[in-house]
Amino acid sequence: MITQYLNPKNNFVFWQIFGTEKNKEVLILFLNDILEYKDSKKIVEVEFLPTSQDPEIAVYRQSIVDVLCKDKIGTQFIVEMQINSHKGFEKRAQFYAARAYSRQILTEDEDHKEMAVYAKLQGVIFIAVSNFIMFPDKNEWKSTHRILDTKTYANDLKDFCFKFLELPKFKKKLEDLNSIQEKWAYFFKYAHKSNMVDVDNLIGKDISIQRAFEAINKASWTEEQLLMYDKAQKTYFDNIAVEQQKIEDAEARGEAKGKIEGKIEGKIEGKIEGKIEGKIEGIKEGEIKGKIEEKLEIARRMLTDKLPLETISKYSGLTIDEIKKLL
Repeated sequence: MITQYLNPKNNFVFWQIFGTEKNKEVLILFLNDILEYKDSKKIVEVEFLPTSQDPEIAVYRQSIVDVLCKDKIGTQFIVEMQINSHKGFEKRAQFYAARAYSRQILTEDEDHKEMAVYAKLQGVIFIAVSNFIMFPDKNEWKSTHRILDTKTYANDLKDFCFKFLELPKFKKKLEDLNSIQEKWAYFFKYAHKSNMVDVDNLIGKDISIQRAFEAINKASWTEEQLLMYDKAQKTYFDNIAVEQQKIEDAEARGEAKGKIEGKIEGKIEGKIEGKIEGKIEGIKEGEIKGKIEEKLEIARRMLTDKLPLETISKYSGLTIDEIKKLL
């Protein structure tokens, strides 16, 4: 389905929504909604802090934060979109939060060695939207992490807070949404697949969601920006293809060792029938089916973006006939 809205999970789109002066209002609304700030605690203005992030770098997804800003009292906010599964991402979150925290002390401050220097430190809040499951033992799609006393659970060390929004765990349908936070989750997960009726129902009276949809409306983007969007999409699928190749190379090495011989026949979703024969080391049948499902998921996503069948076949490893069956 072709819609007029871009994918907010795309790195370049995410940066445009939350990391630019043009859409600063969207960032402020998002922070207040996710952090549940009300009345006097509401953020009314933020200042973007220097990072190495810019449109070109965003496309290649270097090891940098997406958005870094601070409010009037100096509290810093890091807002991240993580599309691909990233081992140790929670460690990366802590690293960047700690770095933002320590950078508040200037070189000239360190020379004084006075407690007053450290007293001026303000808190850091890290918010991550992940397109993969970070905490498999937790059922909730959103979680908040702070430093607590192990006996009293008092939050005496208040300067660090981490919020993770795990989109795969969010299962609610449009008609079941009960809060602005759920609307944001739905926006990230389904905005680029939504029609005008869905959008109207999702927005309702919430100005923040309205502003977010305005930011991803293709009509408001220049031709150059749309090219950057396509480039970021291609990079995403290229990365998936690289990971898939690593899996296939590992399987080939296992086959060469000749430790496991097997034959697996299965039918995936009633649409693709195949037979997999080979010698596979240390991999169970369920894991093989998972890899096939991963290929199907790659094909489905690329079909959603209306990419040519030849391109889909190249990156998913499926034949054109198999891809046509998915249609």
